[in-house]
Amino acid sequence: MKWYFQFTPHDIHDWDSTQIPILADTTFNGEERKLMLFPNRNAFFYVLDRETGEFLLGEPYARQTWAEGLDENGRPILVPGMEPSPEGTVVAPAITGGSNWWSPTYSPRTDLIYVMAYDAETRYFIRPVEYQEGESYRAGGGESPEPLENYVRAVRALEPQTGDLRWEFPVDSRTTSGLLSTAGDLVFGGTADGFFFALDAETGEELWHKNIGGRVHAGPMAFAVDGRQHVAIAAGNAIFAFALPE
Repeated sequence: MKWYFQFTPHDIHDWDSTQIPILADTTFNGEERKLMLFPNRNAFFYVLDRETGEFLLGEPYARQTWAEGLDENGRPILVPGMEPSPEGTVVAPAITGGSNWWSPTYSPRTDLIYVMAYDAETRYFIRPVEYQEGESYRAGGGESPEPLENYVRAVRALEPQTGDLRWEFPVDSRTTSGLLSTAGDLVFGGTADGFFFALDAETGEELWHKNIGGRVHAGPMAFAVDGRQHVAIAAGNAIFAFALPE
């Protein structure tokens, strides 16, 4: 092992790091660096030097109430009283996280990272359950204090050098689609209510969408056949491929 970095020490909110790291070669503080960009489930966006593991930046990219920020080593500065409790403690992000397993994407043309972000919260409980050998044991859990449609999910474009939000594009709050950025300065994604869309990678303006009749629960992909580019997406029980008219 050359290095490691722990995002959420003593994790008591189930924010395991199932997210997909992005490797990017770009400038940071005026210097060319080999970076790892990581919009973490705990709602902080991290920038690390991928050669050394050095912590370079950590800023919230989704709603969070559990930390006042990160210290110079990237360790969270905890807000008191955010632990699960018998009566329930409301904490953001939700147990599903500011993001999760759905893929972010980075464009070297715009030098932006795009992530499907989620502003929500969970009421975390401790439950006095007696352990019984051979039986499922859960001494805690969580529930949403609000209907899911009350929360915000959006495609967000972040600057790797600062963590600043360049733009956002709201989508259905249940959406779990991955994203794809292309050399044509587009960002593709989908929604839980069956839409596949393309955004301007610089501005977030919606340029195209189509209802494909099934939940988009995957990440788009691009490929070429005889020099003609296609973009494909799985939705429902089908795969759809699109290309510009010849």
